[in-house]
Amino acid sequence: MAEIELEKVSKSFGSVKVIDKLSLAVNSGEFVVFLGPSGSGKSTLLRMIAGLESIDEGSLLIGGQRSEHLAPGQRGVAMVFQNYALYPHMSVKENMAFGLRNVGMGKAEIDRRVAEAARILEMEPLLERRPSQLSGGQRQRVAIGRAIVKEPKAFLFDEPLSNLDAALRVRTRVELAQLHQRMKATMIYVTHDQTEAMTLADRIVVLNDRKIEQIGSPMEVYLKPASRFVAGFVGSPGMNFLKAEIGGTDKPVLRLSDGSQMPVGIHSLQAGAYELGIRPEGIRIASMPDGPSGLPRAKADVVERLGERTLVYCTLSDGTRLIAQDSGRSDVTPDDEIWLDFDASAVHLFDATGRAYHAH
Repeated sequence: MAEIELEKVSKSFGSVKVIDKLSLAVNSGEFVVFLGPSGSGKSTLLRMIAGLESIDEGSLLIGGQRSEHLAPGQRGVAMVFQNYALYPHMSVKENMAFGLRNVGMGKAEIDRRVAEAARILEMEPLLERRPSQLSGGQRQRVAIGRAIVKEPKAFLFDEPLSNLDAALRVRTRVELAQLHQRMKATMIYVTHDQTEAMTLADRIVVLNDRKIEQIGSPMEVYLKPASRFVAGFVGSPGMNFLKAEIGGTDKPVLRLSDGSQMPVGIHSLQAGAYELGIRPEGIRIASMPDGPSGLPRAKADVVERLGERTLVYCTLSDGTRLIAQDSGRSDVTPDDEIWLDFDASAVHLFDATGRAYHAH
């Protein structure tokens, strides 16, 4: 397998720039996920690596070889698309062998590669079937097998699970993770699905507006988002955001818009207006206080019971809406008056530029 390096690459379609001087290094054997909203440039970037889109500026190295001017077939990468694109009149074995036959490979070598791919994907019993006799997940495995037989330096996946139903996506996602563990191959995977990114990636590359917002392990991106965009994009349900103000200098105190206050465990902050971000699991439903407590008070609007936890959609006295988390056996009901206990260690603050500051 091989490392992939992009150095200050740019891409424009007419007057519209979709990738702007982007640099990235993918290590050999690493599973990297490009995550971002529609239009963030993630599929374009993948296609630039594959050679399906030209690189206007910058360089691409695959396995240490300059590759931006090579034809797609000379780059040593294999791409798996959202559309399986299987030949309906051919068997699984014939579909997997077709590309190898086209380049004149010998039958014995083709048979060896197809058999090995079938073993890796646990598809030996399916080799004589046609695509119409397969489930959606099995068809996707055939498409992956067609990539494996090329024995590429790297695999590129462009939203390969988006055509599958929810249950099948979960199963196929697990199979992909197991495939990477068995093959130790370099893989780059494009998705807008956060669950896929969190469960598959060694590292996530969060893309937005032609540039990289953050690169990190799944939990780094989740727990320490580098910007307001990453904080709002990663996580389901999404992060809560509130207007807040920092006052005091010796021991900074955070004032929420409803008048409640809390200590801040974030250093090097100047007094002023900020946006506070905190995930639902960082806000717990507190017991009703006997007297004044300083805890924010809210009204429960919707109670969503998810088995192991309960999400409470609520509104503060100033109209700010939040999502808090309670236990699976929560007795909160809509219209209840509740008190919220903010975990100060789970608080993030964002300044006017979107830069993030995290609790220590």
